Amino acid sequence: MTTNEPQRASRLTVIVGCLAAIFVVVGALVYGISTESLQRQWEHLTGRASGPMTFRFFLQPAMAAVAALHDGVKDARLGRSPYFWTVLTQSGKRGERISEGLNATARIILIGIGMDLIYQLKVFGTFYPMEALLIALTLAFVPYLLLRGPVARIARVWLFPSSGGSTP
Repeated sequence: MTTNEPQRASRLTVIVGCLAAIFVVVGALVYGISTESLQRQWEHLTGRASGPMTFRFFLQPAMAAVAALHDGVKDARLGRSPYFWTVLTQSGKRGERISEGLNATARIILIGIGMDLIYQLKVFGTFYPMEALLIALTLAFVPYLLLRGPVARIARVWLFPSSGGSTP
């Protein structure tokens, strides 16, 4: 695949996207969207950092950082604009770049959903699908989103100084 071709979503990315849509719909239908449910979600999310399975708060962002490192160096090699900045400012490239990020983090998101499922069943005795999706995206996609651009900038300066070290 050349760098000018839009990246197609992998099967795993499609599965994660469908699973996310299902989780949102099922979560809204079963638990509703109310002040009480939002308050419960907030309490559950803040309580996860001190309960069982806290290792995932290090594991998932570390895995996302590795993916960001790989893709950031590739961006630097190809002379592409910083990832997050492109997603924010260039609507024509936004979908393609978000698709790249989701392809890179789909496995991490899926693992995160699985770990949150185990956590919820162990701690709450039930499963809140929207909470699982939210925590998986927060621990997997957000670090990737925030790290890929800075990694590309650093790599451009250190690894590929012939490109001038500036962003296009």
